[in-house]
Amino acid sequence: MKLVCLDGHTLYPVTDSRWAAFADLADFEIYDRTPVDKIIERATGAEMILTNKVPLDAATIESLPGLKYIGVLATGYNIVDTEAAKKAGVVVCNIPSYSTNSVAQQVFALLLAICNRTEEYAAGVSAGKWSACADFTYREREWPELAGKTFGVVGFGNIGKRVAAIASALGMQVAVVTSKNEDELPSGYRKVELDALFSTADVVSLHCPLTADTKGMVDARRLSLMKPNAILINTARGPLVDEQALADVLNQERIFGAGLDVLCNEPPHASCPLLTAKNCIITPHIAWASTEARERLFDIALNNVKAYTEGKPVNVVN
Repeated sequence: MKLVCLDGHTLYPVTDSRWAAFADLADFEIYDRTPVDKIIERATGAEMILTNKVPLDAATIESLPGLKYIGVLATGYNIVDTEAAKKAGVVVCNIPSYSTNSVAQQVFALLLAICNRTEEYAAGVSAGKWSACADFTYREREWPELAGKTFGVVGFGNIGKRVAAIASALGMQVAVVTSKNEDELPSGYRKVELDALFSTADVVSLHCPLTADTKGMVDARRLSLMKPNAILINTARGPLVDEQALADVLNQERIFGAGLDVLCNEPPHASCPLLTAKNCIITPHIAWASTEARERLFDIALNNVKAYTEGKPVNVVN
């Protein structure tokens, strides 16, 4: 039984000894990265494929008649045509819940960076601004206290729940856009519609999957609903947001700021308008990748493959 990992590098270097655990389960080959024109060549003959961001569309799946299992090395699986896989009898499994705490931590790292400007002030101190100050302190901009503000969560899965709990612990009021009934939410949380959330929340944090319905949902109209002191956080998927529309409201100072860990193109094109937008902090899709989260991802991926080889697949998404 042949298993091919198409892009292992973002998890661990392909020379890392941990990968040997997969060789105990199958005839294992691993590549650091795989360009689209090499997918079929490298995957031919494989019954199982592991992929993080290498796309497996309907045509590719059809070209691999021996393929029976696709293991996505992430929670989101939009890079796989799951319907085409189902029709071809291919099981698709993902890695649920491995990065919940890691992503939630990054949400508040971004939020606090925007509000408190910790890095900016630390750089100023290193540059001698405090030493040259006539007073015991100096302040270069106004900054908000989070307690008492409304924190809006779009999507109430594992990550959304964890983020909401942290916001509540900081003394914030939590409002949620979710398909769940309000009586299913923790005490004190309010269920609201999406437009109402954007018009009332001081912070809007996106935690929904990328689908045909959610793509571009944060558009110019919805951004226009936000308050001037509002902050947008996106650690979910870049295409949820119209990047030009967000850059426009930031540059016009119609909202306070944005913290983003994801963009529409990754890595971004040099022309991406958000790279130069005012009060926009961007990190390189790193929220998932704490040491502990990557260890959990690896262990779940290994268990997924083992379960499939034993005829009892788990974490099946199609």
